[in-house]
Amino acid sequence: MTYDHASSDSETATPDSKTATPTTASPLLVTGLPRTGTSWVGKMLEASGEVVYVNEPLNPQHPPGQSPGVLNARVTHRFQYICDENEGEWLPAFRRTVALRYGFLAELRRNRSWYDLGRLVKYGTAFTVGRWRGRRALLNDPFAVLSVPWLVRRLGCRAVVLVRDPVALVGSWRRLGWQVHFHELLEQPLLVRDLLGEHVETMRSLIGIPDPIARIATLWCLVYRIVDQHYRTIPGVTVRRYEDLARHPLDGFAELYDFFGLTWRDRVRAKILAACASGDRVDDAHRWTLRFGLSKTAFRPLNSAAALDSYRSRLSEAEIARVRALTADVAARFYPETTSVPDGSLSSSPQVRL
Repeated sequence: MTYDHASSDSETATPDSKTATPTTASPLLVTGLPRTGTSWVGKMLEASGEVVYVNEPLNPQHPPGQSPGVLNARVTHRFQYICDENEGEWLPAFRRTVALRYGFLAELRRNRSWYDLGRLVKYGTAFTVGRWRGRRALLNDPFAVLSVPWLVRRLGCRAVVLVRDPVALVGSWRRLGWQVHFHELLEQPLLVRDLLGEHVETMRSLIGIPDPIARIATLWCLVYRIVDQHYRTIPGVTVRRYEDLARHPLDGFAELYDFFGLTWRDRVRAKILAACASGDRVDDAHRWTLRFGLSKTAFRPLNSAAALDSYRSRLSEAEIARVRALTADVAARFYPETTSVPDGSLSSSPQVRL
């Protein structure tokens, strides 16, 4: 599924203006709820050799977030909401990040463990070399999903927002033991005012309730209702289904390379093919790896097609049916009933337009 609103390549982003127009030379943003494949997509784009991969600068957990060398601003909530009214600290910090200017002194003042020093060397080198070579910043950050309009408009980012079947996402979150913290959304008054007002009572009713399926499904609905209602008309934003990329990675990533203005080469094609057909592993999480960098959330190669059915071993048939019922209204906007097959899985239709 995709909505594309690309701008003319002749336009250039102007960081000091109120609006920076997205172009094919702009910073890249890969976002969507956690476990929608953002790291995978980011690493496949990094295979171009034309970007510097920046992992989750808005993650409030350290690591990978709270790294002032990467983003010198204080992240206080998951899914931090940034808009014109609170951009004072965020704008200069993000401008340095997308300009690939690493803050060595700021990082040393806050983080001095051996792991942090290793990340300083990694990111400090990547930023510096990338800037010298004219590479573009690629922000991989699921926690930026509610700030897409600001990042696109003020920084000139081009963005892909990933959506994943809610049953698969609920199964993945549940396997990892992840929790939904609605108070972190409700504690952001600008977010409540602009995007969440009509859903406040629903979120409040779920706080403290031992029902993770309902909480995760509700978060999925909240976020993707916002994506559906507010993002489709934003220039420089495309929305893609994880399942389409997983089934047809070469075609899907060739389209994304074109959208972002990256060069599609034979070696890129070979890297993506190898990374998306790596044995039987379907959904490992948080495994440290030398090959893909010093990061606890880095992508590891996987069998992307096999990963599509992993939820069947994580949720019962009754739980699957419940998630379908809880998310039906919003899911129909991304996964229309006409794309379903009798066993309840998704068809391989490459695109759905809302």
